[in-house]
Amino acid sequence: MYKIQTLNAISDIIHTQLSADKYTVSKDEPVPDAILVRSAAMHDMEFGPELLAIGRAGAGVNNIPIDRCSKEGIVVFNTPGANANAVAELVISGMMMCGRKIADALEWVKTLKGKGDEVAKLVEKGKSQFVGAEVRGKTLGVIGLGAIGSIVANAASRGLGMNVIGYDPGISVERAWSLSTSVHRAASEEEVLAQADFITFHVPLNDETRGSINADKFAKMKDGACILNFARGELVNTADMLAALASGKIGRYVTDFPNDDLIGVENAVCIPHLGASTPESEENCASMAAAEIRDYLETGSIHNSVNYPEVQLGEPEAVRVLVLHENIPNMISNITAAAAKEGINIENMVNKSRKDMSVTVMEMAELPSSHALQTLQELQGIIRIRTFTKE
Repeated sequence: MYKIQTLNAISDIIHTQLSADKYTVSKDEPVPDAILVRSAAMHDMEFGPELLAIGRAGAGVNNIPIDRCSKEGIVVFNTPGANANAVAELVISGMMMCGRKIADALEWVKTLKGKGDEVAKLVEKGKSQFVGAEVRGKTLGVIGLGAIGSIVANAASRGLGMNVIGYDPGISVERAWSLSTSVHRAASEEEVLAQADFITFHVPLNDETRGSINADKFAKMKDGACILNFARGELVNTADMLAALASGKIGRYVTDFPNDDLIGVENAVCIPHLGASTPESEENCASMAAAEIRDYLETGSIHNSVNYPEVQLGEPEAVRVLVLHENIPNMISNITAAAAKEGINIENMVNKSRKDMSVTVMEMAELPSSHALQTLQELQGIIRIRTFTKE
C-alpha cells in the first residue's frame, strides 16, 4: 500500500488514478511515499528517506526545493499543459482588455450608481472616453509556442482574423505540427517585437529570463504596443514598465501578476492570478499529477519530471532495478561491473541523463540479493535504488 500526502486541497479526481486498493491518501500522512502539492511552500520541509516523489498539480515548481530533491533521489513532477486552455482563454480576454479599455469602462460605470433615470444619458455621453480598437487585422506576437502559446496563436489566427507571428527556438515537433499554417514563425525575437501590435510572453522564469521584459525590448517595439504577461510577474522589469507606460511607449500592460507598484497605474490592467483558476484546470492538473506519481511508484516510469530525465516504461518484464544516480564519468561501466561481480545477469538496460542527474533501468530474470543491491548502492554517485517485480 502506497501512502500519499496532500499539502493542499486537491481535487477528488485523483482517486480515479490512485485506487483505494493500492493507495491511502491523506493530508495528515506522516511518512509518505509521495506528496501531491499545489502552492504550499516546501523549502523548509524535511523529507524522510521513504519519500520517493513529489507531484506538483501545476506547471511552476518555485515552491519546491528541486536541487535538494535531486540529491535525495526524490523525483519531482509537474503538469505542463494541464491548465493551458484555461490560461490561453484568459490571455485572449486580456488582449480584448488591451484593445477596448473594458476594465476602465467597468470601473467608470460603477460611478453612475444612484443616478436613476440619468444613467442611460450619462452612458451615451461618457462612453467616448473608452473608445478602443478591434483586434481583427492587427498583429499578435507570441514569444514561446508551448502548450499555452500555441493555443493562443491558433485561436487568434483562425478565429479572430489576426496576423500572428511567433518565436520559439526550442519548439517541439509536436507543438510545431499543432500550429496553424497561418502562424508565421519568426527567425528572431526582434522580428516579433518590431511587427506586433500585441505581444504575449509564454516563457519560463529562470536566471536568464528574470527581468528580461525591459527597456531594451520596449525600444524595439512599436509605439503604443500592448504587452500581455500571463507567464510570470518577475519576467518584467517593473520600473522599466512604469516608465514605458508613462511615456506611452507601451500602450497597455495586462498581467495576471499584480504587484504594489503596478496596482492603480494608468494603462496597467492587473488580474489577480486567475490563469488556472477554473475547475476544469484544477481537475486536469490533479489527475495528471496523480497519474505521474502512480506510474513512477508502480513501474519506475518518469514522465514530466523537472529534475530527472524522461524514462517511459511499461510493466517490468520480470524484475526491474531502477537506479537514480549522478551523471558522472564511468557511472555505467561501474554499475555493470559491480552487477557482473555480484552475478547479476542484465537482460536489458536503458540509461538516460538530464544535466547532473541520470536514470539507469536494468531488466533481469531474477531479483538480486540484498547484498548485491547494497553493493550497487555503495558505488560513488548512486543516489537511490528501487526494485520492481512483475505482478
